[in-house]
Formats: sequence, C-alpha cells, structure tokens
Amino acid sequence: MIRFTALLILFSLSSLPCFSQTKFQAPEATTAEERMLNKTLKQEILKASLIKDIPFRNVGPTIMSGRVADLAVDPKDYTHFYVAYASGGLWETKNGGLSYEPLFDDQMVMSIGDIAVNWKTKVIYVGTGENNSSRSSYSGAGVFKSSNNGRTWTHLGLADTQHIGRIVLHPTNDRILWVAAVGHLYSDNNERGVYKSNNGGQTWTKTLFVDSKSGAIDLVVDPVNANNLYAAMWQRDRKAWNFDGSGLGSGIYKSSDGGQHWTEISGGNSGFPDTKGTGRIGLAIYPQNPKII
Repeated sequence: MIRFTALLILFSLSSLPCFSQTKFQAPEATTAEERMLNKTLKQEILKASLIKDIPFRNVGPTIMSGRVADLAVDPKDYTHFYVAYASGGLWETKNGGLSYEPLFDDQMVMSIGDIAVNWKTKVIYVGTGENNSSRSSYSGAGVFKSSNNGRTWTHLGLADTQHIGRIVLHPTNDRILWVAAVGHLYSDNNERGVYKSNNGGQTWTKTLFVDSKSGAIDLVVDPVNANNLYAAMWQRDRKAWNFDGSGLGSGIYKSSDGGQHWTEISGGNSGFPDTKGTGRIGLAIYPQNPKII
C-alpha cells in the first residue's frame, strides 16, 4: 500500500506543468574578474576579524592537504623538490621530504593543476586549478610565476581557464612556454585549449581550440626537436548530479611549428579513437626515441 501511494504521488507530480514543461537553466558562471576580487575581499574580512590575532593549531587526527597534483624534482639534487597539491598549495622540501615549507599560502587560490620549474634560472611556474574533474576539484585563477623561490609571485593571466592540465617549458629557450588549459568544469567557456607565450608568460596566444566543451588536458614536447608538440584534448562536463567524461571533442593533436598550428592525428585510420566514447588521454614521449609516443 505504501509503495503504491508513493508511485501515485510521483505520477501526479510528473504530470504537473512545472515538472514536465519547465527546462532547467544553469546559473551563469562567476566571471574571472569577480573571482579575482575575492582575495581583496578576504583581506578586508581578516582585518576586521575579532580572532585575527589568535593562532590556530592542528589537533589532528591527521594533517590533510588533498591529492598530490604534481612533483618537480631538482635534477642535480634529488632531495630537493616541490610538491603541488590539488587543494593545498605548493610546498618545498630540501631534505628528501622529512620537512616541508609552504610557498603559496598567501595567494588567491589553493588549488593547483600543474607546476613547471626552470632549474637553470630557478623560475617556478604554477598552473592553478586541479585538472581532475571531481566535485571536490576547485577552480584556479590562471598561471603564476616566481623568480625568488616562492617569496613573491606574479600573476601571468589566463584567469578564466580555471583548470590547468599541463605547463611545458621550451628545453632551450627560457622565454617560450606552453599551457594546456582544461577550462571550466561546470560550464562551457572559450578560455580553454593550448596557449603559447614567447615572452616568459607576459602575453599569451591561444593556438589550439576545439570547442567550448573541450579543453587541453595534457601536452608534451619533443626533447630533441622542440618544434614538435603533442596535445591531448578532452571533452568533459560535470553537473552536481552527473559527469560526462567523453565526447567528440576528445583527441590527439600535433604541431610541427612550435605550437603555432595543430593537426589532429587521432581518429580515421590512425588506430587511435576520437569517437564519442573517447575520454581523458595522457601523453608521454620516449626520450631515447621521440618517434615513440
């Protein structure tokens, strides 16, 4: 009797005009400009806080900082490396991980998708916004750069990319770098794809764009010939009630001119799919033979 009554109620609700005819409209995404103002607002709130001078101490049971998004290890000293967390900022260790120092605590975001370090110039690049697509994947505010080991940071733009898949540095030219931007997680946007900078991140040019649902999740450069790059595009869309992690926008692209122009090399007779069921793709080049991908 109870089961029959519940079914009758559901049938009655579904027959009402408000349930059967009203189409759900997702709210507009918060603009990058509004999100960038959050740091200023936070600082104003902290100044007025009644407990701003009370120190906090972690009482356990564990110290949590989220998923590890990336590592950058000093090639000349393996006990020195940086650890980027999906929801816990950037940390440095100089003793093989026995202790860590935070380097990104004062920035406007805590979520990191990828980092890249130029070990010759000691410049650190941080791409904010975790590149996984969980409900707990927080958005970032673009790319940040530090030339003094994290004491100060400069925002390099790309604020509305929200999630960074990869940062790749040119192997011989300190001024050139590429960014694979995944884009918004919960909404469509055009600030996604592959971006290139020829001046250390001061300005950017978007050189690969598929559509407003598909972003660049991975990017690799040929260590022998830096004109050759490969990018993995990923079509994905998350809602609070669903996740669509594949689509026709997914595929692999190649550039033979340093990331200026791109050609899709998946699909067709290539042997690698680019159909609707194609999801997230990871890329790697075999260093001993760059023809092997």
